[in-house]
This record gives sequence, structure tokens and C-alpha cells, in this order.
Amino acid sequence: MKCDVCFRHCDLKEGQVGFCGGRICRSDTIEAFNYGRITGLALDPIEKKPLKHFCPGSIILSVGSFGCNIRCPFCQNYDISWSRQAFEFADKAEIFTPEELLMIAKRYEKEGNIGIAFTYNEPLIGYEFLRDCAKLFHENGMKCVLVSNGTAELSVLEKIIPYIDAMNIDLKGFTDRYYEKVLGGNRKMVMDFISEAVKHCHVELTTLIVPGENDSDEEMRELSKWVSELKDENGNVIGKDIVLHVSRFFPRFHMNDVLPTDVRKVYHLAEIARENLNHVYTGNC
Repeated sequence: MKCDVCFRHCDLKEGQVGFCGGRICRSDTIEAFNYGRITGLALDPIEKKPLKHFCPGSIILSVGSFGCNIRCPFCQNYDISWSRQAFEFADKAEIFTPEELLMIAKRYEKEGNIGIAFTYNEPLIGYEFLRDCAKLFHENGMKCVLVSNGTAELSVLEKIIPYIDAMNIDLKGFTDRYYEKVLGGNRKMVMDFISEAVKHCHVELTTLIVPGENDSDEEMRELSKWVSELKDENGNVIGKDIVLHVSRFFPRFHMNDVLPTDVRKVYHLAEIARENLNHVYTGNC
């Protein structure tokens, strides 16, 4: 059976787990192996997602599972995202139903909690749980946020988008070389996902500036120009008002010997992005 979530289209035999570590073949069906298995649960400021123009000042219940379909060598959550030992995490993870997560979220509603955010690992590889939770949260007057690398087919987006209020999507760079050789990803799939997502909900983007990889003036100019030309469902250009977060890199995981991004470089690239975009913020500086 072939998985239809992302560009990898893993061909899986019975009982086999895909590259992402979060999907499995069972009874001639590919399903979310990580369904309801939670490895992280916290109340976060909405700004931490990061979202600057969506419900500012609120908090949100943030949940994560395990697995990811790309391989960023600087991943700060590599222990749950990079690991191929999916069965190990399945044993360690606590299992929650959508109803149980809603109960927790409602418990903190008076303290400013607006809903649920799927984050920490890549939520789209287990989109079924995301969909089921988000639908339930909407039915109970709460919001749903997705923090994602955007590496998924549009058919996956179609299944979840009626229940998503806001997204932060990583647009990690703007060259195929960087996406394929460094991240093990697919830039076109991410761009297509973003182009469609902005037609349906609030979207903010994040670009982490990694020294020597995606930190040229030319690349930021091309990236921000592409964002500025994005259109809504009626064909109106809305891209100039899409929020872009330009973030500073710190040494992590397999890139722990790379120096942090010079703060001046982050500020400089943010200024370049402002040539095309109205709302550019710097992070980790």
C-alpha cells in the first residue's frame, strides 16, 4: 500500500511503519500509527507558535505526538521527530481521546485558553487525529491552530481545512538544493500547500536563517517576493499582508558546531523582506 500524505509516498507492507515514523499499514490500509499518542502537552502563549496577528495575548493548549516526514539536521525536537524508533515512542506516549483534550482545554478557558495547537512534531503525518480533535473543538466554540512544515498533499489539507483557524508554516528556504540536500524535503509541495492554505485561514510563515545555507540577500528577496504575490480564493493578491517571521538559528543536534546566526544578519534579512511584505518580525534575537 502506498501512503498518500506527502511526496515520499511510502510503499508499505502489512505492519510496516513509514519513513515519518507516524503512519503504518494495517489490514491493507495506511493509518495514523501515532493517533492520540501524545508526547508533549503544555499551555503556551499564542505568540510562541509563533502567531503575531491571531488572537494576541491569548494562550493555547499545545500538543505533540511523534514522527516527521523531513529531516532538519538542526531539529530541536529531534528526540520525538527524527527518531525511527516509532514503537518505542508509542509505548512511552500517553494516549488521549479528542474528548479528553477538549476537557483539558475547557478547564483553562477562563484563564485565556482559546483552544488547541498541534505542534512539536509534524502534525500532518497524523492528520486524522488533528481532524477529529479540531472538528470537536469547533463544535464546542474553541479554535484550532496548526504548526507545520507544510509537507503534505493538498488532499490532506482539504480534509482538515474546514476546522483550522490559523497556521504557522515553515517556509524554510527558497532553493530546491536546501530543501532536498539539507532538509530531505520538497520545496514545491510546501509552496503549493501554502498557496492553498492562505485561501482558507489565517497563515503566518517562519524562515529560520541558517548560516551559509539560506542566508543570502537574493534568496530572501525571492522568498518574500513570492509570498507577496499569494492570492485569496477570489484571486485577489493578499500576500503583502501575510506575516513572515525571520528567526535566528542556534546550534542544535547534527549542526551543533555551527555558530548562531549573527543578529545583524537576521535584522538585515528582515529589512530585505520588508521590501515586499508589510509585516515582518524577527525571532530568537
